Amino acid sequence: MAMAMNVSPCFCVASNRRSGNRVRAVASEDLVFSKIKNDKVKLGGSDLEVTRLGIGAWSWGDTSYWNNFEWDDRKMKAAKAAFDTSVDCGITFFDTAEVYGSRFSFGAINSETLLGRFIKERKVKDPEVEVAVATKYAALPWRLGRQSVLTALKDSLNRLGLSSVELYQLHWPGIWGNEGYIDGLGDAVEQGLVKAVGVSNYSASRLRDAYEKLKKRGIPLASNQVNYSLIYRAPEENGVKAACDELGVTLIAYSPIAQGVLTGKYTPENPPTGPRGQIYTPEFLTKLQPLLNRIKEMGDNYSKTNTQVVLNWLVAQENVIPIPGAKNAQQAEEFAGALGWRLTSEEIDELRSLAMEIKPVTGFPVEKL
Repeated sequence: MAMAMNVSPCFCVASNRRSGNRVRAVASEDLVFSKIKNDKVKLGGSDLEVTRLGIGAWSWGDTSYWNNFEWDDRKMKAAKAAFDTSVDCGITFFDTAEVYGSRFSFGAINSETLLGRFIKERKVKDPEVEVAVATKYAALPWRLGRQSVLTALKDSLNRLGLSSVELYQLHWPGIWGNEGYIDGLGDAVEQGLVKAVGVSNYSASRLRDAYEKLKKRGIPLASNQVNYSLIYRAPEENGVKAACDELGVTLIAYSPIAQGVLTGKYTPENPPTGPRGQIYTPEFLTKLQPLLNRIKEMGDNYSKTNTQVVLNWLVAQENVIPIPGAKNAQQAEEFAGALGWRLTSEEIDELRSLAMEIKPVTGFPVEKL
């Protein structure tokens, strides 16, 4: 992802040559880091507080969708740098899942394993560091009942090297057995294995059902993690965003920069490779250019990148926490620059209006279960 010189607080420090300027810059950036770190929001009705923006770890260790189907030491070091830089910039909320880089992906390293390793290594240098971990349960067809949730969670904790996590989510609604899955989430809270629980890819009706079932046990449904970006606004159109706002459930937005397409790095002549190329075709990218051009113009006015503008647009929707995926330190720095400023309401409306002219791509089918 392209970066302007002032893309992020972390990056600015390195660009100050004179010692006097550097000292002032460091002091200034430390203040910005502290503000981002301390500017936290509660996740739904739970007591869990997380940063206004998180980091998605889907690509870490993955060989089935990301990383050109291969994983090596160079990519490992880049992922570690992404983690450390995120923490340095005050972003301490990380989202992973048991199926990210799972054993089903040849040559993959599980994302949970990597995140756990990164946290352990960081704590050696900085024992006081606090990281909020979110992971997910895969509702595979052969998994039935509440005990399957607890068993999977304990396996995740083992890979992470943790005794508990801040947020545990159902990755998608199951074909059957969903009541048992919700029961399992409640059991996890009561057993002290998690601080908060959520769902993912849940429709408005399923969200309400899960909310009511947990409410009977005195447990709040903290979040619903769904695909949401400027060019994928299904949550606004299918009632999910409205239901989240009504119930006090935080919407966690995955693919908030449309898997890199909204950064401006791809063009009709240079589309993304791999599976993304089947979604974001040259034809689609051609129709996307007017929106990308306007995003860039707005970003230039704020000395921000496309990425920072579209993430800021999501944060401005309120009750939304974007979790862009960071593959390296540069991307993590850039994401931090999406915080600490705000698009105007007119700019927010203009971007939505322009985006409405673009036919949306197909989402994750389970959203409609």
